[in-house]
Parts: sequence; structure tokens; C-alpha cells
Amino acid sequence: MEVQGRSVSEQAASRVVAEIERMIISGELLPGQQIRQETMAERLGVSRLPIREGLRQLTSEGLVRHVHNVGYAVARLEKSEFDQIYLMRAALEKEVLLSLPVFDDAALAEVKDLAVEIAAAADSEDYLMMRMRNREFHFSMFDRSSLQLIVSELRRLWTLAMPYHAVYLYDPEGRARVVREHDEMIAALSVGDNEQLVNLMNAHRTGGEASTSLMLRAGGVTPLAH
Repeated sequence: MEVQGRSVSEQAASRVVAEIERMIISGELLPGQQIRQETMAERLGVSRLPIREGLRQLTSEGLVRHVHNVGYAVARLEKSEFDQIYLMRAALEKEVLLSLPVFDDAALAEVKDLAVEIAAAADSEDYLMMRMRNREFHFSMFDRSSLQLIVSELRRLWTLAMPYHAVYLYDPEGRARVVREHDEMIAALSVGDNEQLVNLMNAHRTGGEASTSLMLRAGGVTPLAH
């Protein structure tokens, strides 16, 4: 059976992928945590077939790992892998930000609104909300680039690292720095200064990378979820 050019099973597998990605990004599923197919099938209201298909896709993307005779688990990053993710992010984000068009009033308003929500989440110490809105803030810029293949790869890289992003947000100065640097990025975006936007993003990225890298070096590979 086909629905709008896609089979029901393909649609179910896509929904499984989207839901498990959401659980990983939010910290509901932690790095190293096993994903039991029967439990996930019951939770999502589907059979085990789309669960298996979705897990295979997530494995090919590096978000989930499969161990023979053990099963599937959320990928757990080693420090060397985390460093490579940030190396790729630095290269790809530069190209995406340099390619951005001049933002109109509506586009700027969307970015500014997300920055306000992030600042409010920082004040209330809502770490999960801050992480989720932070991702939306950056992709509200990235998504307006014409380099959509690169943006798709950036989304995958961000998803891989997202469970580890909470670490530096527990520091009040870390939260204040994120809010301050977002305001600086908006100022550069407002005048179409993409080169300055790249410089600001490089500094912004380095702050989160340093604290998380320190945690991984110390062996703290399981981040706090909330």
C-alpha cells in the first residue's frame, strides 16, 4: 500500500527515526543506553519491522550502534570522535554562514525570538529547553543557506553531539556567555556581516567544545539528561 508515493512501512520507519532522534537530542535516551526493540515498538505503537528499519538507518548515520548478539544502543562518543565532529563543524559551518543571504525583517525576528526564549530558559535554569532552543536558533540561520547538503550533514553532526551539550550550561557564567554571544551574532546578522558571524560562531563553538572535551577526557562519558 502506498500513501503519497511512500509505503506505509516507509512512513512508519521515518516516524521511528524522527522519534528516536528526538529522544537522543533531548537526553531521554543517553549515550550507551540500550534500545530494546519490543519496548520501543510498544511505546511508538508500531510493529518491530519499522523499529528494525529505523534502527538500521540510525546506525548508518552513526547515531546508534549495533553489537552482534547484544542489540542496538545509543552511540557513545570517544573523545577522538567528539574532536572530529567539532573539526567538521568548524569547516562546514564556516561555508554555510558565509553563504547566508541578507535576512529580511521576518527572518531576523525568528532568530531574535529564539534568542529571547534561550535567555528566559537560562534565567530559569531550564537546561533542556535551553539546549533545544539553542539548536533551533542556529538552524534558523543554517537553514536559510543554499548549501542544503552541507546543512543536512551539520544536522547529523549536531545530533551526535547534542547529548553532551548540557555540561557547560550548569555553569552560570557558561549560560550568560551563550546568551551574550547569541546577541553578538544577531548584531552581525542584522548588518549582513557574514565574516564577523563566522568569527563569532568560532568563538561560540570553542566554549562548548572545551568544557565537553574536558569531561570526555576525564572519562565522564554519560552526560546529565536535564
